[in-house]
Amino acid sequence: MPSLASTDGTSLYYEESGTGTPVLFIHEFAGNHRTWTAQVASLGKTHRCIAYSARGYPPSDVPDSDDAYGQDIAVGDAIAVLNALNIERAHIVGHSMGAYTALHVGLNHPDRCISVAALGCGWGSHPDEREKARGLCEDIAVMFREKPIAESAAAYARFPMRHTFEAKDPAGFAAFEEILGGLSPEGAALTMLNLQRDRPTLWDMEQNLKNFTLPLLVLVGDEDHPCLDGSLFLKRTVPTAALQIVPRAGHTITMEEPAIVNAALADIFAAASDGTWMNHRKDDNS
Repeated sequence: MPSLASTDGTSLYYEESGTGTPVLFIHEFAGNHRTWTAQVASLGKTHRCIAYSARGYPPSDVPDSDDAYGQDIAVGDAIAVLNALNIERAHIVGHSMGAYTALHVGLNHPDRCISVAALGCGWGSHPDEREKARGLCEDIAVMFREKPIAESAAAYARFPMRHTFEAKDPAGFAAFEEILGGLSPEGAALTMLNLQRDRPTLWDMEQNLKNFTLPLLVLVGDEDHPCLDGSLFLKRTVPTAALQIVPRAGHTITMEEPAIVNAALADIFAAASDGTWMNHRKDDNS
């Protein structure tokens, strides 16, 4: 079982496939390294793909203290994975929780990135919904701590923004729910409270995002309602952002629509590598 130590000694599990330009995949709250299976299988034919499980997500270590989790720590873990594998620069691909981390990696460590992709990004970020989202994070943490993991997984898997996945692909949805059922209840609760609840919102990051210089792909399903505003915000704010909206698709986009995700990632990887990704910032105020 491959593993590596993060900056504070936490062991992070990863899997690696393929050769070529590196790609680092950072998963969502309801996932682990396995939620990138379709992307690794496709893109691993031409790229060196690394997918890891975040701290708190077995088979990675599950620290038991609040101060072992947070947005800055998650960014440090992503960089630690690159360092441990002697990767100088990589395409950084994040989904949901991982998309926030990917953006922070791009902002704080642009020299380590070739491009950034933020998939299903924006939950809990809109200023009008921030306090409600913080309260929901606390309720979700209580659920994972107090209920059997199978019950918590079944409930969380069926949040409204995932309904299209279950309707379109019951077998794929069952595989997703099985991954979710393998979460550590305590790791999930600590992640929800100290990362999801307390991370900066996209609106908090606005000034820094205006100066984001790396090629950025923003991809979201049109049924992923909690992430639509955030994705539009990124498109309007980041001068290098391209926005792709996938019709009749929900939040679990990497597993629900893998062919579309894979094609979009292949496009940004190619354009970023050959210097043809466009900057759409206007010089005027129109």
